[in-house]
Amino acid sequence: MVGVQGAGKTTWVAEHLQRTHAVVSKDHWPNARRREARQRRVLDELLREGRDVVVDNTNASPRERASIIEVARRHGARLRAVFLDVPLDVCLERNAARTGRARVPTVGVLDAWKRLVPPTAEEGFDRVDVIRMDAVRAALSG
Repeated sequence: MVGVQGAGKTTWVAEHLQRTHAVVSKDHWPNARRREARQRRVLDELLREGRDVVVDNTNASPRERASIIEVARRHGARLRAVFLDVPLDVCLERNAARTGRARVPTVGVLDAWKRLVPPTAEEGFDRVDVIRMDAVRAALSG
């Protein structure tokens, strides 16, 4: 998954992949140290078991996606990037409506937006799907 906070990634995963894929997210370990290393380890273990996996994080830049691609390639997995192309104002509005730990400080959303580079096949993805705002809105409204 690729998209800033509030784009609808977790909702999209729940609607489309959660029944068929193991979901890996740094949000599952909010207090853990070295969450990136833990994510790589869990991803490696699941792929070694032959599981289909979705990584539900912002994954905003090629640098952030590189370790996921590297682990998946090591296991011969096919890689699909799903980019939720949602305007910043919508992401900020959705994030502001969150409560507790789910709400990311605005500066965090803006930082992810600045780093956001749409995924490409040149990074190593076998397939790149771009889900535009109308499709995301339909999924979120149920």
